[in-house]
Amino acid sequence: MNRITEITKRDILDLFQNGLEIDEFFRTRTVTYNYYGRLEEIDFLKRLYDLERMPSFDSRFANAEQDIWQHTVNNDDYPYCWVFEEKRFNLQDGSDEVYLKFLCEVFHPAVRYDKGYWKEFLVATNKLLQNDGYEIYPAEKISNRDVYGWRIYRQEDNTLFIPYSQRNAKDIKAKKIVLSIKRKARNQIYQFLERYNIVYQATDETGWNYNTTVAEDVFNEIRQFYVPKCYNDKKEYVETADLQAFILSNSPFCVLDAIEFFAKHSISDDFEPQINAILKLNEIPFQLSKGKLMNTFDTQINKNSLVSVQEVGLKELLQEASKYYDENNLQIAVEKLWDAFERLKTYYCSSTVDKKKSVNKIIMDMGNNQQPFLELFEKEFHELTILGNNFRIRHHETTKTDIQDKRHYEYFYKRCLSLISTAIQYLDGRNL
Repeated sequence: MNRITEITKRDILDLFQNGLEIDEFFRTRTVTYNYYGRLEEIDFLKRLYDLERMPSFDSRFANAEQDIWQHTVNNDDYPYCWVFEEKRFNLQDGSDEVYLKFLCEVFHPAVRYDKGYWKEFLVATNKLLQNDGYEIYPAEKISNRDVYGWRIYRQEDNTLFIPYSQRNAKDIKAKKIVLSIKRKARNQIYQFLERYNIVYQATDETGWNYNTTVAEDVFNEIRQFYVPKCYNDKKEYVETADLQAFILSNSPFCVLDAIEFFAKHSISDDFEPQINAILKLNEIPFQLSKGKLMNTFDTQINKNSLVSVQEVGLKELLQEASKYYDENNLQIAVEKLWDAFERLKTYYCSSTVDKKKSVNKIIMDMGNNQQPFLELFEKEFHELTILGNNFRIRHHETTKTDIQDKRHYEYFYKRCLSLISTAIQYLDGRNL
């Protein structure tokens, strides 16, 4: 797929060629950052390309590796950032997937120069990519450092953030979601949030500056949905603006709301992993991801697994399915997931590989040449295909068996998700 325009690619090239302007101590200056980080240029390229098998553009040399060494090390006569316009690397005219993979490698912890301006260049690169519907994001960690992948960028609407208790109000009322948080865990959560309850200066609509705290802002946002209350010493449920009382003596779902609102106001990269560590330590079956708490039982596609998906259409459908599921819109979630399932089947399709061969390739990789697993996954692909053909999963297909029970949607979603989330872990490129 080719969404990234010539304009964006030119802007990113200009960024690395000419540098980035940053504000520093009441002045603006231009800083630079090498796209190959702390590596030699040829060593960086070898992480992405098999240079020994690529052709040389210099008749004196047998392959690209010898050619590039001659012109970047021995003579050093190639212009800076020549790679971005070099036809052999398909960055200028190739697919979005190739271009995005290259950019992710630029910011890989084994490549990037941590004392350089890589973070500023990452932010600037993302701003440009977002214009074309992509973003680079921290997909996993190595040695406690972010490893970046790419995904479809969804611009957040300027809508009200809905906290956990309100997003799931019906299921909580029907006792489909049940939660208990012990006193010890509540204390740990309170102490953690208190560390992030900083005092800062805000500006009102008239331009007046005033001091406030994160907790005050959190309570103001909660009041848009319900009156924040707690149980006092007399077991009376009374209004409160005290963070400790709200966390220690309240519904566990209100505690989750507080965590989400604090996450919304936090600018620290450590907030999410630290609160998740507290939740895991206390066996609270929730995990904070992208500002929202999710029941770990219902956790969506593992983001580490999603990194392996290098086909834009499939990645986009999986992200959409996950989004609609989180919003409790199961009908659309199932439809998007089934579209992803059909797209998955064509993952390896080309002019010489049809859909059937593509599916067989996926099954062979999943089965590791073990007959029982090959039969298992072949059967599951077949049965899910039959389900899609017989039931009205796509809302416009009016001649099929209708799905009216929400629990049936839940079943279809989780069954299909189980196969897809396993299959995408085996996607290893397009070589058959």
